[in-house]
Amino acid sequence: MQERSSVDELAKRLRGELDRYSPDGKLPSSRSLVERFRVSPVTVSRALAQLAAEGLVVTRPGAGAFRAHPRAAAAPAGDTSWQEVALSADGSADLVPRTVDASGVTICLAAPPPGVLEFSGGYPHPSLQPERAMAAALARAGRRPGAWERPPLEGLPELREWFARGIGGGVTAAEVLIAAGGQTALATALRALAPPGAPVLVESPTYPGMLALARAAGLRPVPVPVDQDGVRPALLADAFRGSGARVFVCQPLFQNPTGAVLAPGRRAEVLRIAREAGAFVIEDDFIRRLAHTDSGPLPPPLAADDPDGVVVHVASLTKATSPSFRVSALAARGPVLERLRAIQVVDTFFVPRPLQEAALELVGSPAWPRHLRALSAELTTRRTAMTAALRLRLPELALPHVPSGGYHLWLRLPDGADESALTTAALRAGVAVIPGRPYFSAEPSAAHIRVSFAAVSGTADITEGVRRLRAACDEIL
Repeated sequence: MQERSSVDELAKRLRGELDRYSPDGKLPSSRSLVERFRVSPVTVSRALAQLAAEGLVVTRPGAGAFRAHPRAAAAPAGDTSWQEVALSADGSADLVPRTVDASGVTICLAAPPPGVLEFSGGYPHPSLQPERAMAAALARAGRRPGAWERPPLEGLPELREWFARGIGGGVTAAEVLIAAGGQTALATALRALAPPGAPVLVESPTYPGMLALARAAGLRPVPVPVDQDGVRPALLADAFRGSGARVFVCQPLFQNPTGAVLAPGRRAEVLRIAREAGAFVIEDDFIRRLAHTDSGPLPPPLAADDPDGVVVHVASLTKATSPSFRVSALAARGPVLERLRAIQVVDTFFVPRPLQEAALELVGSPAWPRHLRALSAELTTRRTAMTAALRLRLPELALPHVPSGGYHLWLRLPDGADESALTTAALRAGVAVIPGRPYFSAEPSAAHIRVSFAAVSGTADITEGVRRLRAACDEIL
C-alpha cells in the first residue's frame, strides 16, 4: 500500500508541473526524479506510466519522457438513460432477476485509503508473495519452445497432470481443465450444472463472490448452516428435499469465512446425501496451500473419495502466489466434463500459454516448497498475534473458532450491534474490516465482521490495527 500511495503522490506532483513544458518538451530524467523526490526508480517508472496512460506524457525508450500534445475536447456526454429500460426489459420473465451485485466482492478487492490498515484484504501482502520465484518462472517460461503458441484448449498436459496428482483419488489429467482463476472456474461450474431460475444450495455463511456469481447467472442461493465442523448433513438433506436443488457449493477445507474444516464423519455423509438427491457438489478447494504449521495432516479433497462423478472440483494457485497469478483447475468425471469444457472454450477460448508455462516452472522449482513452508510459518505467527490481541483488547467480540489454515478470523459482534456502523467507525479509526452481511444469502443469525491477518505488512500492523478497532468499538458498542 505504501508503494501505491507513493506512485499516486508522485504522479499528482508531476501532473501539476506539466504546464512548465511545451508539447514534446522533455521531462527530467528518471534519475533526477529519483533524487529530487527521494523515491525508488520503480515508483518513478510507475508514475510516468500512469501519466502516459492518461495521455499526458509520451515515453520513448532510450530517450525519456515527453509532454504529450493536448487532446481534443471530449464530446458531450450522451443520454444513456435508455439503458435502464433495455437492461430490465425481460426482467418479468426471469424467475430470478439477473442483476449483478459486485459489492460483496469489491469490499475484498478495494484498496483502503492511504494510512488505513488493511484487515479487509483477501490476498497475502506482497512480502508473503513469491515475487522473485514468480519473476524467474515467468522469464524461464518465456524462453520455452512454443511458449507463445496457442495451448491445448483443455490446458497444458503437464499442468493438468500436476493438478490431478494434487487431487488424488485416481483423478487423471484427462479429467482436469485449466481455468483462469478460481472465480472463473466457479462461474463455469455454476453455469454448467444449473439452469437460470434453479435453486443452488450454499453454505451459510459463505464466500460473497460465489453468491454474486450465482445470482448473476439467475440462480437462487438456498442457505445451509455450517458450524465448527462444516456443513450440517441433516440440514443439507432437508435443503435438498425442500428445494429440489441439484447443486451444492461448499468449501470443505478452511471454509470462508468461518475457517471450519468438514469433519471426517461428515465427508461421506455429504457425498451420500448429494448422490441420493441426484445432485452435484462443487468443491471450492481454494486455500489448501495456506495451511498453518499446526494444522496437522490435511484431509484429501472430497473429489478424491468420489468415484461416481458427484464432485466438480475447483483448485487454484492464486491465494498462495499473487492476485495476478490467475491459474486454476476444474476436475470432473463423466459427461459433465464435456459441458464444462464447452462453456470454458466459448467464454475464454483458453488460458494464455505463457501463464500456464510460468505456473509449471514455478511449481516445479525448488523455490515452491520453500515458499509454502515460509508462508505457512508466517501465517501461523500472524494468526497467533491477531487472536492474542483480540482476546486482550476486544474480549466482547466472540471468536468461536480459531482456524488452522487460511488468512482471516470470523468474529461475532455482541447482540444488537450494528456491523455497518462498526465497519464505518473502524475506517475512521484507520483500519478496514469487512462486514458479515455479504456472506449470508438470507437473513444472518447475528452481526459479524471478518478480519484478515495476511494483507498487512506484519505483526506490528496487526497489533496497531486491533488497537484502532478497539477505538472504533468504544465509539459504537
